[in-house]
Amino acid sequence: MIPKKKTKFALFFGNRGFMPESLALEARTEVSKAVTDAGYEFIIMDEKATRYGSVETREEGRIYAQWLKEHEGEYDGVILSMPNFSNENGAVLALEECGKPILIQAYPDEIGKMGFDQRRDAYCGKFSIVDVFRQYRVPFTALQPHVVHPSTEAFAQNVRDFAAVCRVVNGMRKFTIGCFGARTTEFKTVRFDEITLQKYGITVETFDLSELIHRVQSMKDERPEVVAKRLILLNYSDCSNVPDDKLTIIAKISVVLDDYIAEYHLQALSLRCWSELQSILGVTPCVILSELNERGIVASCEIDICTAINMYSLQLAAEEPAACLDWNNNYGDDLDKAILFHCGPVAQSLMEGKGTVTDHKMVAKTAPGCGWGSNEGRIRSFPMTYSNCITEDGMLTFYVDEGEFTNDIIEDGFFGCAGVAQIPDLQNKLLTMGRGGFRHHTAVGVGHFKSVLYEAFKYYLGYEILELER
Repeated sequence: MIPKKKTKFALFFGNRGFMPESLALEARTEVSKAVTDAGYEFIIMDEKATRYGSVETREEGRIYAQWLKEHEGEYDGVILSMPNFSNENGAVLALEECGKPILIQAYPDEIGKMGFDQRRDAYCGKFSIVDVFRQYRVPFTALQPHVVHPSTEAFAQNVRDFAAVCRVVNGMRKFTIGCFGARTTEFKTVRFDEITLQKYGITVETFDLSELIHRVQSMKDERPEVVAKRLILLNYSDCSNVPDDKLTIIAKISVVLDDYIAEYHLQALSLRCWSELQSILGVTPCVILSELNERGIVASCEIDICTAINMYSLQLAAEEPAACLDWNNNYGDDLDKAILFHCGPVAQSLMEGKGTVTDHKMVAKTAPGCGWGSNEGRIRSFPMTYSNCITEDGMLTFYVDEGEFTNDIIEDGFFGCAGVAQIPDLQNKLLTMGRGGFRHHTAVGVGHFKSVLYEAFKYYLGYEILELER
């Protein structure tokens, strides 16, 4: 399972002196409780550091900015709470250099409390703060509804969504992905531009497949890591039909990849999965990639670096494994359904049950016994987000959309790991993807995170977005 790190927020409270400033003290209590109740942690400036521990003036903004610097590395994002109209000048001075996502929350007014000593006017004040933040080029998050009380479920959902935005933004601003092997000439659809990716903070470390194969061939069967990995694989999937020597080779490849991951601090990888591994080592790496995805190391096949990038974003958002799948088949006459498939790199937790490791049927057609490692099964039903990206003309462009994996049956003769996806207006979206230069793969993740990824990609990470809806 993927280890989960609890998101921590720095809390900020705005103020404006001629508004009822006493509301700032109430906000400290209410927002703190709401964040804790939602399952997150927070840090908060001492209320004696400024009036009510809030920020109105430029000087108070500088005090808060200094406090943030003293706590650098301790928080993942900032929640800017507006208990009243709140001063935009103090807010922007406080947060313009924080370098983290900022959620702007404004309190609602209440009917029956609209007198001057109780009225908040945060509904209006929110416009002033977001306007000045935009002028200063300070990225921020503003979610619906426009005003929301911290005690409501709507705010709790805002906090959950914002936590996901923080995970995606902080995780993707700088990370390293391993590329194992050269792109096969048949797969021009998985071309990518390393320089473009580097511009966005994504480092690609490339490794020759011959080096990986040499490490495997030089590794002794009795090496403790190999013995331990065999046991892991035996427990992970149904390997009962796998020849013993093939299971050992699969275990060795997994150990070698683990060594690379540790040495180069990889958050993700993509592997040239055919045909050298089959012709030289006599195995297929599908179950290895499946197990990597299950423990939180994003792994795609066919040297599809771009899909691995999307898998990483989906994993960060959901804190669950993501998968690389083909847009593989229509599902009868239902125009809004398609079979998404791959040979077996899907994490076990995304499947209905344990997979079965087989001799890859496509490989076995011409080289029987050389394709052991395909992990066959069925993808379980769950709400899902799907996404992919391309590098073109120095830009990194994504599409993001949502659908569902259904309980629809796929006939037994269908090999590999597959599921039926239902996506509204699928035919128009397929046309838009195709004309936009997107590939035959898509990344899928658990849950509906379209708005989260859109927020992170567009407003913080600077990616281009292709709108699929016509």
